[in-house]
Amino acid sequence: MNSRSTENQTTDSTETVRTEPRILIVDDHEIVRDGIRNLLSRPRPKWVICGTGSNGREAIKAVDELKPDILILDITMPEMNGLEAASRISKSGAKTRILIFTMHESVVLADQIRKAGAQGFVLKSDAARNLILAIETIFAGGTFFNSTNKSAEQVPT
Repeated sequence: MNSRSTENQTTDSTETVRTEPRILIVDDHEIVRDGIRNLLSRPRPKWVICGTGSNGREAIKAVDELKPDILILDITMPEMNGLEAASRISKSGAKTRILIFTMHESVVLADQIRKAGAQGFVLKSDAARNLILAIETIFAGGTFFNSTNKSAEQVPT
């Protein structure tokens, strides 16, 4: 697992706040994990990929151990799908923000993603256009949901 340090700012309450996200990537295809890493590392070299996984069970374990800021999570994976993993992670009280990364698109799926506790989703076909923006939005506390017309809904919270 990669363990680079991130830039930090200290607040008045001596609480450390990250200015660059630590990201966990979980997808059952190694080429997709590598592609995400490459897509993010060029324009955002200070972002840290703190780990990777290939199924929902690994996602849950890695979130607990690595405490990433952002989890990029595929839906269709062996052992445990991404929606079940997202639901369990959300219910665990982890502070990790979840971004579903999928090839599937529907209004029903968007509702399922919200109910699972994820803060957004990006279609794999839109990754080059939307993945960095989605991560920045979610890291800042907002949500990011692709709409059925391929544009994104960004809602600050």
